[in-house]
Amino acid sequence: MSAADTRPTPDVVLCAGGPMLLRGEHVVADENGVEHATTRPISAVCRCGKSATKPWCDGTHKVIPERNRP
Repeated sequence: MSAADTRPTPDVVLCAGGPMLLRGEHVVADENGVEHATTRPISAVCRCGKSATKPWCDGTHKVIPERNRP
């Protein structure tokens, strides 16, 4: 078994220029303070602020120029 096999899997991953990925069960508060529980094994949270499905990512960051992405 290699060292890579024994490292824990991160719970939160920030994707360069994209969303924050949450692995497992989490609760995310939107901009109005409303809490949303994750319902998938991995959930993508919007970081660009342009998603129509906030707090979840809908891929809108892909149409934002790279220099303006999170």
